[in-house]
Amino acid sequence: MIEVTHLSKSYGSIAAVRDLSFTVERGDVVGFLGPNGAGKSTTLRILAGFLGMTSGTVCIAGHDVALERKQALSRLGYMPEACPLYPELKVGEYLRFRAELKGVPRRARQAEVGRVLELARVDDYAEVVIGHLSKGYRQRVGIADALLGSPPLLILDEPTAGLDPNQIREVRALVRSLGGKHTVLVSTHILTEVELACTRAIVIDRGRLVAEGSIDEIRRAGGRGRVALTVRGSESEVRRVCEARSEHVVECEAIAASGTARLVVAAPEEELAEHTEELVRALTVAGLGVREVVPAMATLEQVFAELTRDAAVAREAPKRAEPERP
Repeated sequence: MIEVTHLSKSYGSIAAVRDLSFTVERGDVVGFLGPNGAGKSTTLRILAGFLGMTSGTVCIAGHDVALERKQALSRLGYMPEACPLYPELKVGEYLRFRAELKGVPRRARQAEVGRVLELARVDDYAEVVIGHLSKGYRQRVGIADALLGSPPLLILDEPTAGLDPNQIREVRALVRSLGGKHTVLVSTHILTEVELACTRAIVIDRGRLVAEGSIDEIRRAGGRGRVALTVRGSESEVRRVCEARSEHVVECEAIAASGTARLVVAAPEEELAEHTEELVRALTVAGLGVREVVPAMATLEQVFAELTRDAAVAREAPKRAEPERP
C-alpha cells in the first residue's frame, strides 16, 4: 500500500529526512515512531502530498505521488497533527463540505457523513459549532474527516493528542478496528498505544530508519536480552548490591508489602548469563535470597530509548574519532 524508496527532504542545509526506505502492506496498522525532530511529520506530509521531496520516490497503492498525484491522493485520508478545522461551522456542516470536496456523490453524502460521525463517536455533536468543542472532540472530527469516502489508506498524525484517558482508549479501539478494512499509518508519542493498537512499527531517528517490523521484532531489535530477578530484601538493600553493576541493572523496585524487590538485568544475549550469575552470587553473599529468575520481555518504550540512543552514539562516534585540527 505504501512504498517509500530512498526518500530525502532538506530545508536548505538542514536534512529532515535522509535516504529513508520502508513499506507498509495492505491491511496493516503500523505505528510510526521517533523522538521529536526525527522527521515523522515531514515524512507524513510528503506521503499525503502536502510537501515535495528533495529526492526519492513515494508510491501509494502503486501510484507515484509525484507523477500520479491525483490517483495516489484519492486513495488516502489524512489527519495532520494540528488538524485545521473551520471553527464557525457545525460538525455536520463541515463534514458535508469535506465530503463534497472529496468527491463523495451527492446522493451518498448524508449517509457517509452519518457513518463517519458514528465511527468517530461524534454523532451526538453533529449540530454543535466546532469552535465550541474541546480539543479532544476536535481531534475526533479530524478522524471523521480522514474516514470520509472510506479510503483504503489512513494516515493519522498524533490522533490521541489532547484526549483524556477514556477518549484515548476509544480512539485506540477505533484504530485497531480499522485494520483489515483500511491500511493505517499512525504517528504517536504514546508507545503503549502502539503496542496495543498496531501490528507493526517503524522507528526513525534524525530522518533515518532505525528499525522496522512486527512489535515483537521491534522489541528484539534492541539487541539485549533481559532477565527479571525477585529478591528477598528491601529495595535499598538490593540497590546497594546492584550499584557496582548499574550498567546492567536497568530496573529495581520494591514489590509492595511483600518484603521483596524486583530487578531487571539487561545485557547482550551472549553476556546475559554471565552477568546474571555474577549478580545472583553478589546478592547471596550479601544475605539477600534470590527467589526467582525468569526471562523478561522488553517494553517498546525501553527498546525505543535504546534504539534512538544507540543511533545517536553511532552518529557521534566518527566525530569523536576525528583528530583535532591545529
